[in-house]
Amino acid sequence: MSTNIQPGLPGLLSATALPSARTAAPIRLLALTTIPVGTNPVGVAVAPNGNAYVTNANSNNVTVINTATDTVVGAPIPVGGAPIGVAVAPNGKAYVANSLSDDVTVIDTATNTVIVPSIPVGTSPDGVAVAPNGNAYVTNENSANVTVINTATDTVVGTPIPVGSGPFGVAVAPNGNAYVTNVVSNDVTVINTATNTVLVPSIPLGVTPFGVAIAPNGNAYVAAFSSNFVTVIDTATNTVVGAPIPVGAQPTGLAVAPNGKAYVANSLSNNVTVIDTTTNTVVCNPIPVGTRPFAVAVAPNGKIYVTNQMTNDVSVIPPFPTLTGISPNQGPTTGGTVVTITGTNLTGAAVTIGGNPATGVSVNPAGTQITATTPSGALGPATVTVTTDGGCASLVNGFTYVTPSHATSLTATPALAKLFPPHVYFPFLTATLTDLVTGLPVPGQTITFKTGSHVLGTATTNAQGTARLDETLTLTLILLNGGYTATFAGAGTLLPSTAHGDVLTP
Repeated sequence: MSTNIQPGLPGLLSATALPSARTAAPIRLLALTTIPVGTNPVGVAVAPNGNAYVTNANSNNVTVINTATDTVVGAPIPVGGAPIGVAVAPNGKAYVANSLSDDVTVIDTATNTVIVPSIPVGTSPDGVAVAPNGNAYVTNENSANVTVINTATDTVVGTPIPVGSGPFGVAVAPNGNAYVTNVVSNDVTVINTATNTVLVPSIPLGVTPFGVAIAPNGNAYVAAFSSNFVTVIDTATNTVVGAPIPVGAQPTGLAVAPNGKAYVANSLSNNVTVIDTTTNTVVCNPIPVGTRPFAVAVAPNGKIYVTNQMTNDVSVIPPFPTLTGISPNQGPTTGGTVVTITGTNLTGAAVTIGGNPATGVSVNPAGTQITATTPSGALGPATVTVTTDGGCASLVNGFTYVTPSHATSLTATPALAKLFPPHVYFPFLTATLTDLVTGLPVPGQTITFKTGSHVLGTATTNAQGTARLDETLTLTLILLNGGYTATFAGAGTLLPSTAHGDVLTP
């Protein structure tokens, strides 16, 4: 793949430099917010004030987006020729690498005005990142070096630092080391930003490494465009960690959110892969975005901004959902249990339990609580998964399916006492048990008859569900206690029930 720039468009970012687009078939079609910007949007960075700055390579300008409202702020800001990379320094200045005019434009993000039109750098500057010491590091693709800019004075510091062939992306770790991706030599060069010298000339990895980002755990994540995977570098030892992580087709830019989720833009499959950097595994299904996604940035409010080259817009991915609990946490295998699921960023959620979709799903306005009805499921524990436009979260074995239980009803006949001297009539005590689910009488179950604290006896229900106890000795107790109680303790799937038999004295 040639790295020579074409008139008006960087060669590596040109639509003609990439195969024709294919759209991967997502499992779930999403409806993300899209924000129209300039032509061929490539880079994106978020300022401390929450505004996102998008470089439009073919419009030669920068679009500003208010990430609170997802609306464009003011008119585009003119910069140099074919702007690509952009980074914002702690002092609020945005540094834009212009690949055709071989310079960097400085924007004041407080006023959204250009304060330095041009800082000359190397040939074909593509990427830019700001180190903890305040210096900006600019990759010069066709010069095979990195220019350092003092962001306090907006002047170049020293001589360019030689790196690999075709440097493109750059990111700075908390330890101050800058990681430069070299798209032609297929490696990463490590620069010590304290001394502005090369610390590690080459860490070999996949073919055509583009984007690089640092996770909260300090590891660097590098997207290899032609290898369709992401390589992880331990920035403490500058060695590759584990096996590459497969992602979508032709990954380019990536960014890591504070929660440790890495978002990788896959330019050919037109989606974004999410990686959990604590486990270095892909989570959820890829998130469909616009055509030819390239760069990714994370806003302070948790939203993810993805530039789409061919649709000339920016896709907004909501913050990643989290789950904290489910109540009740068990129910019958037949389903039908109404549950409440709690968490954050749950707006627009779909819910599965044990892989089966729940019904009646509703989310509160704050996006912190879901009400849903469980589907039928297999006996035992089941994982609860919530999927939103921003990703998915699971409570592993969070819900347990149990054998269905049937509610029962017990009815007791009154205790009748006839007092006509010289004889006394003592009737039978009877109670009938019914299954409220089937509506049928329940035979063969034990019913306990009790008055006050005294157990009168037990009897077993017959085919009609009726238990009968001969009462000949304790009429006085029944009279004193105002009747008796019949109790079914429950058995198997049948739930317990009780009934009271009154005393009638004609």
